[in-house]
Amino acid sequence: MDAKPDYFKVNKATWNDKVKVHAASDMYHLEDFKKGKSSLMPYELEALGDVSGKRLLHLQCHFGQDTLSWSRLGAKCVGVDLSDAGIALAKDLNAELQLDAEFVCCNVLETSAHVKETFDIVFTSYGVIGWLPDLKPWGKMIAEKLNTGGVFFIAEFHPIVWMFDYLEAKPIMKYGYMQEEVIYEEYEGTYANQDSTIVSKEYGWNHGLSEVINALTEAGLHIEYLNEYDASPYDVLPNLEETTSGMYVSRDKLYPLIFTLKATKL
Repeated sequence: MDAKPDYFKVNKATWNDKVKVHAASDMYHLEDFKKGKSSLMPYELEALGDVSGKRLLHLQCHFGQDTLSWSRLGAKCVGVDLSDAGIALAKDLNAELQLDAEFVCCNVLETSAHVKETFDIVFTSYGVIGWLPDLKPWGKMIAEKLNTGGVFFIAEFHPIVWMFDYLEAKPIMKYGYMQEEVIYEEYEGTYANQDSTIVSKEYGWNHGLSEVINALTEAGLHIEYLNEYDASPYDVLPNLEETTSGMYVSRDKLYPLIFTLKATKL
């Protein structure tokens, strides 16, 4: 894909614009976070357990809340993200909260060139792989960054979710489950504040579960499990209903909203 750098350039500009809006949004609860509220969700907390003393690499960390939440739990963390503005805010938060996380601005696929150490845990979550045109270099990088016996964990929106176009009042099935062609969307606002006047210009790709699994196994990782859930920790899709546990489900529950995957480097 000769135009790949242009895709990332456009996406980076959009994410730089989003940082300020997201930091001020109700969704990210930044002031509560500063006072000690964790941004981590039940899926990842249950999967990774006690991280105290472990080295953790957080891929596509946005402005670092999850990275810093893991740091509060005792992990030695490095967060990477494409957005300059996101990394700048993450570094400011790290200093303000007197934590010891490190943050690096780079394309996630180029992490190995910018982060030399290896880790006990590589973590990524919620709206991450759709920004990548090809998962094979992603899987290879994850394997490179893990120590032997190390764990990779991802919590992500299910591929079925990305088959729909949500820009109109009613979501319609528009995109292929394993569509190879790039998807371009341009719209006003952002998932954390739909009333914002920023214009999001985004290039994305759909990846089926087989592509995720094959990218990791071909890189030498052993899949411990793949789980699918009809409950999302985020209310980011139209017409979701909140459960008594604080999660969000679709009214009909016809398809899963989230998948989680855990793998180890043997």
